Amino acid sequence: MPVHDDAPRLQVPDRAETTARMKIDRAGWAVRAYARYDRAAVMRIVRAVAEAAHQAAGHYADWAVRETGMGVAEHKRLKNELSAHPLVDFYEEMDLVNPRVDPARKMVEIPKPAGVVFALTPATNPVSTLYYKTILALLGRNAVIFSPHPMAKACCNDAAARLEAAAVAAGAPVGLIQCVEEPSIPLVQALMASPKVQVILATGGGPMVRAAYSSGTPAIGVGPGNAPVYVDPDADQNAAARRIVESKSFDNSVLCTHESVLISLEENRGRLERALRAAGAHVCTGTEVEKLRAFLFPQGHLNTATVGKSAVWIAEQSGFRVVPSVRVLVAPIEQVGLDEPLTREKLSPVLAWAVAESFERATGMAQMILRMVGAGHSAAFHGEDAQKAMDFASALSVYRVVVNAPCSQGAAGFATHLAPSFMIGTGYFGRSSVGENIGPQHLVHWTRLAWNADAAVAMPDMAGVRVSFEGPAAGQRPAPAPRPRPVAVPPAAEAGGMDRDLLRQLILQELRDLTRGQS
Repeated sequence: MPVHDDAPRLQVPDRAETTARMKIDRAGWAVRAYARYDRAAVMRIVRAVAEAAHQAAGHYADWAVRETGMGVAEHKRLKNELSAHPLVDFYEEMDLVNPRVDPARKMVEIPKPAGVVFALTPATNPVSTLYYKTILALLGRNAVIFSPHPMAKACCNDAAARLEAAAVAAGAPVGLIQCVEEPSIPLVQALMASPKVQVILATGGGPMVRAAYSSGTPAIGVGPGNAPVYVDPDADQNAAARRIVESKSFDNSVLCTHESVLISLEENRGRLERALRAAGAHVCTGTEVEKLRAFLFPQGHLNTATVGKSAVWIAEQSGFRVVPSVRVLVAPIEQVGLDEPLTREKLSPVLAWAVAESFERATGMAQMILRMVGAGHSAAFHGEDAQKAMDFASALSVYRVVVNAPCSQGAAGFATHLAPSFMIGTGYFGRSSVGENIGPQHLVHWTRLAWNADAAVAMPDMAGVRVSFEGPAAGQRPAPAPRPRPVAVPPAAEAGGMDRDLLRQLILQELRDLTRGQS
């Protein structure tokens, strides 16, 4: 539930508020220390965390499936692995620690970490999302506190503890990575509303994302997916069908980037149907579609018991049988829109299929689907006509269109050159603050020193000038004009972490500040 500005804090139970305050204060102490690390130390910590994540990828994949009952363990292992070293590799050249100097524009930009990040993780992709958000936070010198979905709290808590241990062993301050042991609405409210939390990364159901935006704390939220996929008559029908089935069946379709509604023309209906069957899909009869619709959407609402289940299981529960090798159920429908629930997001390997009489009508259908749900998210196009691809993308209210690739992996950046992400920004179309795939750059802002543009006013030579925080960053010399009473960094910090005595001094100072603030 949202937390409103006029809601008295006493409405939050004391225990939840105390727990939240302890985690936030611990993260605050850690992030103040971590903000003083140089880039070499940051990358050493990030690499250590990525290695720990990679080593346990299979362990947590099995655990997540066992705990949530959703998805495919082998696919979750792959997602976990992709959220470790490959994610770090993608951002290897992105420096979010050192100042950027632009003599031509007479400008210096100083990175400022967000600070304490509060991150929500969904039951559908629990550990991969935790891995991903941890690495994003650490790359920008932030601390992160996770609130896992209750269905996945055990595996998430264990994973967070493992990553925290790896970070500390690599020289990080204690408290950079934390997880809520027993998530509850009062506790989440207290964390969201805390003035000591700088930003919320909201991944999950619509109500939780809306609560994040209503909390009064800056939030980056993402909306639901419902990707339409168009297959043109000039596309390689077999290749398109293979990509769609592979994408739709991946982890039993729990990624929000999966294809939701297939659209083709009458011209290629027969060829595409044969290709879909050959790729491992079952094309339902009219009677089977009725049974499927009734099971997936009783009283018009999604049956959440179907989320992340296999195509064979869903068919059996719906009242018809398919061969054990079937990976996707394709449901031909007569119309798209509010009156056809199968055109909504399903989070299962069930693909609605609509046929249009023209490309223009197909594009209109795709936009109608997105207006119902999924605006700002993703769509897919299979075909060789560049103009049609441009027209399709221009007409749709989405921020990413995957071309001739699996949409699940493509929109998430694992089968295209988009940024690898488990937070797909839906932008203004989807009522989100960001329209691109979320990365570590979204957790860092920049202070800009801008000199007079008049050519007669010179910008000084910035060589050798360094950022000065409360004291010099690890591995850097102090700026020429240090602040009064600077805190010197002991030689131990040169190894990449904070000296324990210095960290203890910082914690004591925080305690004194906290005591004064409560008196």
